[in-house]
Amino acid sequence: MNMITSSSLVFSLLFCLMVSMLLLPLPSNGADPDPLQDFCVADLNASTSVNGFPCKPVSKTTSDDFFFDGLSKEGNTSNPFGANLTAGNVLAFPGLNTLGISMNRVDFAPGGINPPHSHPRASESGVVIEGKLLVGFVTTNNVFYSKVLSAGQMFVIPRGLVHFQLNVGEGKALAFTAFNSQLPGAVVLPLTLFASMPSIPDQVLTKALQVDKDVINTIRSKFGF
Repeated sequence: MNMITSSSLVFSLLFCLMVSMLLLPLPSNGADPDPLQDFCVADLNASTSVNGFPCKPVSKTTSDDFFFDGLSKEGNTSNPFGANLTAGNVLAFPGLNTLGISMNRVDFAPGGINPPHSHPRASESGVVIEGKLLVGFVTTNNVFYSKVLSAGQMFVIPRGLVHFQLNVGEGKALAFTAFNSQLPGAVVLPLTLFASMPSIPDQVLTKALQVDKDVINTIRSKFGF
């Protein structure tokens, strides 16, 4: 595949992803409330606290507020999970404030994993750009759905369900994900259970996971605790 054809494929995939993202926040079940003005660029330094962010004065709004290049750079996957998530949410891209959408870039080293996690405030759609990923999620009835996806294939994760992506290809992998929330949040199970501050009591974890305290301490040590 030549460079022009490859670039066209990437742009086509991202266009499909953006369309699916825009279709997710329907008025009846949108994750974020509908905006009441054309735009509301977030003032991240405001002293007031609301469910979202106050608007930056229109007089101080510039073209740069509506453009973001943070997803163009490959992430550093030198970590225990072998994956790196670059967030394109309202905290990184204030122009998304009140619009109910955001995107992430996820880079995977060979064998890397975006570990089991959930998004409490959004459904997720994604597209594989490079490599091969095993994508799976578990329902509230403990039913597991999964499939191995290659470049050009999409997936959807219903709001709040635990899910993951694992690189099962021979090389690196890349995916872009989209959400119907400006700040979907993430509950990453390994970090939630074993790296919280303060720590979840040992007696809770040993009872819940049916293991000895030594096992809990061994897992905690993997995260620097």
